Amino acid sequence: MVQAQSTLSSKLSSKLTLEDFLKLPETKPAREYIGGEILQKPMPQGKHSIIQTELASAINSALKPQRVARAFLELRCTFGGSSIVPDLSVFVWDRIPRDSSGQVANIFAAAPDWAIEIMSPNQSQTKVTKKMLRCLQFETQLCWLIDPEEQTVLVYGRDRQPEIFEESATYLTVPEFASDFRLTVGELFCWLF
Repeated sequence: MVQAQSTLSSKLSSKLTLEDFLKLPETKPAREYIGGEILQKPMPQGKHSIIQTELASAINSALKPQRVARAFLELRCTFGGSSIVPDLSVFVWDRIPRDSSGQVANIFAAAPDWAIEIMSPNQSQTKVTKKMLRCLQFETQLCWLIDPEEQTVLVYGRDRQPEIFEESATYLTVPEFASDFRLTVGELFCWLF
């Protein structure tokens, strides 16, 4: 099944532009279009799902009431010739696209300000890292790569070396706009129990 999807993705990639890709029906899990290649995201499993849900809730609790920023789960972001679906996309309040009635728009044609990915078993860390580096070429200020199995977080930022966080009491680096959000490595992985 995985090989068949990979072959299908390869055939589609060689024929589709970003505009054509965006016309395809959505799939579960989502497909992404990066550098002309179509990639299928893995189906989230337990650890991934718990961290994703709890982290979005924690970020929104800290940043949404003051209209600083908002975290979105599995949101398609299309920018710079790519269309990605980070596990969490955090947008600064003023950058959240709105429709004519002032409600949140359905289409996000921008990179998130903060992109967060959670590794799934058998997922390629290299492909996820490439996606984060792509985000950092645009509006994204910071990216987290959370590895539940290793209980580590890699933090990528613009014009800086990646940081690795694995000590339980260490606070994770957050974007400047999210300074009211504080989370330690231990608090993050405690959600798994």
